[in-house]
Amino acid sequence: MDPARFSPPRQAKAGAAGCGTSKTSWSRSRWPPWCSCRWGKSSCANCLRKLFQTGISGATAFQQHLTLLIGLLGGALAARERRLLTLSTLIDFLKGRRQVYARVFSSAFAAGISVFLCVAAAQLVQAETDAGKILAYGIPLWTIQLVMPLSFGVIALRLLWRAAESWRGRLVALLLAGGVVWTGLQPPIAPDTLVLPALLALLLAVVLGAPIFVLLGGAALILFWGQDLPIASISLTHYSLVTNPTLPTVPLFTLAGYFLAEGGASKRLVRVFQALLGQFRGGPAIVTVLACTFFTSFTGASGVTILALGGLLMPVLMGAGYSERSTLGLLTGSGGLGLLFPPSLPLILYAIVASLNAKAGGVTIEKMFLGGLGPGLLLVGMAAWLGIRLGPKEEAGRPAFDRGEAGRAIWAAKWELLLPVVALVALFGGFATPVEAAAVTALYAFVVETFVYRDFKRAREIPRVMADCGLLVGGVLLILGVALGFTNYLIDAQIPARAAEWVTGAVKSKYAFLLAVNLVLLAVGCVMDMYSAIVVVVPLIVPLGLAYGIDPIHLGIIFLANMELGLLTPTVGINIFLSSYRFDKPVLQISRAVIPMQCVLVIGVLLITYLPPLTTLLPRWFGR
Repeated sequence: MDPARFSPPRQAKAGAAGCGTSKTSWSRSRWPPWCSCRWGKSSCANCLRKLFQTGISGATAFQQHLTLLIGLLGGALAARERRLLTLSTLIDFLKGRRQVYARVFSSAFAAGISVFLCVAAAQLVQAETDAGKILAYGIPLWTIQLVMPLSFGVIALRLLWRAAESWRGRLVALLLAGGVVWTGLQPPIAPDTLVLPALLALLLAVVLGAPIFVLLGGAALILFWGQDLPIASISLTHYSLVTNPTLPTVPLFTLAGYFLAEGGASKRLVRVFQALLGQFRGGPAIVTVLACTFFTSFTGASGVTILALGGLLMPVLMGAGYSERSTLGLLTGSGGLGLLFPPSLPLILYAIVASLNAKAGGVTIEKMFLGGLGPGLLLVGMAAWLGIRLGPKEEAGRPAFDRGEAGRAIWAAKWELLLPVVALVALFGGFATPVEAAAVTALYAFVVETFVYRDFKRAREIPRVMADCGLLVGGVLLILGVALGFTNYLIDAQIPARAAEWVTGAVKSKYAFLLAVNLVLLAVGCVMDMYSAIVVVVPLIVPLGLAYGIDPIHLGIIFLANMELGLLTPTVGINIFLSSYRFDKPVLQISRAVIPMQCVLVIGVLLITYLPPLTTLLPRWFGR
């Protein structure tokens, strides 16, 4: 991978300026009448707000590049804290020297890949330096992009430092990483003959615990290297995705969810649901489903929900007579139910990635939010029904409905119950773009939890919450950025076009195709996490769906529902492992406990697949 051989990358396309969203995100008829940038003008007088009749020049460019900074710095912090997202947990089952050897090898290989990603980013910065582009106010663009090679360099160093506890182990890791880099720079034989061995070594490193971004970024690097293509294009696509005008919604909505999860919102909301539903049969299970759904929809991370609510809800279920197995299954399975409700992170990411396909330009964040409501309510209803069925026939000590307690509980949580209303009215009322709605939501959650409820007693708790949010967002954006490089290789190799041609020739029925999609996505969910699957798989299946006349919004909800099911698969089912950690139970015990919920979700996915109006009715209705 000699950098001297690689031509400089072409310049990244400038994102649409203006309202903080791309031109395709809003139709002209939906654009607020007071917005001056409905055509996405890059001069960016920005939205002349009704209130101030002014704007900040270059605001959109700054917010896009702040997302770049947050993502990469969050990834560097995640590397320091050993919280980079991984696929495999095999290393946790290894003992003694085997675990040490596995960690040294996987960390060394990951560090070597990070070095080449650093080199690719440095080439991008060099190209921008030569181009002399200005961000705003005379600030050169390359000064902001410089965070890319610096972050990957820091990640490489952190991976080497964390490879072992002893200096001997770190030295071995350094030598192995140096061997990876030297092989890439000075291959002993033709690179195209080394592609397969390199991919096998990469797979072994990932199985032994290397982060997900190493799998996707490493695969892209190896494939580009084998064909003597410029690796700088990987950093170009990383930069283009992370500075997408609508991507700032991701950290902002996630931050709002973190303020709720880290504050006292969980207790107040559970109290509301218990007061309203506790008197019904299966009331504790319904409370569990609704509380988990609410939190996951805002955090975008089902694991955060399990960690935040698990200790609170488990005694409620056990006290109502639920068995330990049923309790574990409900808590683990309910953690992902909010992923189809706005403002869930996967809905936003699917809209961004799917809209990269020119023929699927109608996929917007707003339509994905609307499309997820019907299927989301279906899955919540089915999960609640399962909770009722798993509960005891006669629940001892079931409380009678107390109107006074219900009123007090609602009044106590009134500001948090209004949070979805604030977000959705700002967005669908035409008062704000998606980015602005996310910012308003995050600010509202911060003010409510900090100044109204005063859940954060100490000033240093707020930076801690923001740092935890940055770790999650950084890990996710790191995966998305390098994954798009791998996706671009597949597109350049015309794999989506060839796949569409082959599938349409082999499968004539639209319904048979949908069944095949579900089976493929079920397999994808067993071996790939949701965020990398969105970037890698969505560009492949969207052209196929369009070839069969399937609405890309409908296809997106099918995709996310399958990924939701993947959260409960033993291979990479993050909910299973987090539940095992939270409740201190064996992974196999959790895997058996979630089987009833898996069966219910499979039925739900099939209903979502073959009843398109569940998904398409609201987007079409509001679209008119």
